[in-house]
Amino acid sequence: MSVTLGLGTYRIAGEELADAARRAASSPAAWIDTAPHYSRGRAHRLLAPVLTEHPGLRVATKTGFLTPATARAALAAGVVGQTDAEAGHSLAAPYVRWQLERNRAELGRHQLDTVFLHNPERTTRPDRLRDQLRAAFAVLEEAVAAGHLTTYGIATWSGFTEQRITVPDLDRLAAEAAGTREHHLRAIQLPVSLVMADAFDQALAGRGPIADAADLGWQVHASAPLHGGELPTLATLELAGLLRPGASIPAACMAAAASCPGVSMLLLSTANPGHWDEALATLAEGPIPAESMRKVLDVLAAPQ
Repeated sequence: MSVTLGLGTYRIAGEELADAARRAASSPAAWIDTAPHYSRGRAHRLLAPVLTEHPGLRVATKTGFLTPATARAALAAGVVGQTDAEAGHSLAAPYVRWQLERNRAELGRHQLDTVFLHNPERTTRPDRLRDQLRAAFAVLEEAVAAGHLTTYGIATWSGFTEQRITVPDLDRLAAEAAGTREHHLRAIQLPVSLVMADAFDQALAGRGPIADAADLGWQVHASAPLHGGELPTLATLELAGLLRPGASIPAACMAAAASCPGVSMLLLSTANPGHWDEALATLAEGPIPAESMRKVLDVLAAPQ
């Protein structure tokens, strides 16, 4: 499976976001990943004009986190309770429905490509997580049936590593919500890097969430391939040489994440045109052989 590059928008603020989105629009995948609380709650409004200019640019957004302003509006609308509003996170079905409609309106899109339930491990009711997911999936299936959404998924930071969720569980809950095996849960998003390497290591062995999702034909979006921009300062030229001789440290680290078996999209959050072009060139070179990746991960995992 070839890996494509998508624009992650978590760390891009202000007017730079629109410029980065226009750059992504001319890329092979033409894909943007965002959320309503990014850029201090302005991300959707900043992206909307670009999405109008480029109707072929696909967009994934999320529901789950609430900014203080969103929490006040959601409370006033009666779609969240006080506990979720104060926590700044909700998976409640009424909130998912309400936020989905806000996402469509703010982005200016009748139909969204993908909506992720964001960090379900942050739920205020961990004892009811599966019930919440099933109810939220039912809302998202309704949106698909109405033509407002194409697919949906789960975006998580630690949900899989904490074993709060598994891909088989998600598949079963989506089938229950849809009333059929032909549900529209078609993507997961999780961190894949040389730092957050648990799922990566499992995928090389043909197991874990990435392998499970790939076996089902789902998209796997690798977030934080440079670990929030920290990895280039943590890695060394020697490590980069082991991964891809002659490559810069950031390029080698991105090549590593893109070489994880089962990953279909690498999300890079950058407003720097040079960094974007370097990432495109890196992915065009193809994956690092699995045996080489195993050796590198073994070295990184060894006691220092």
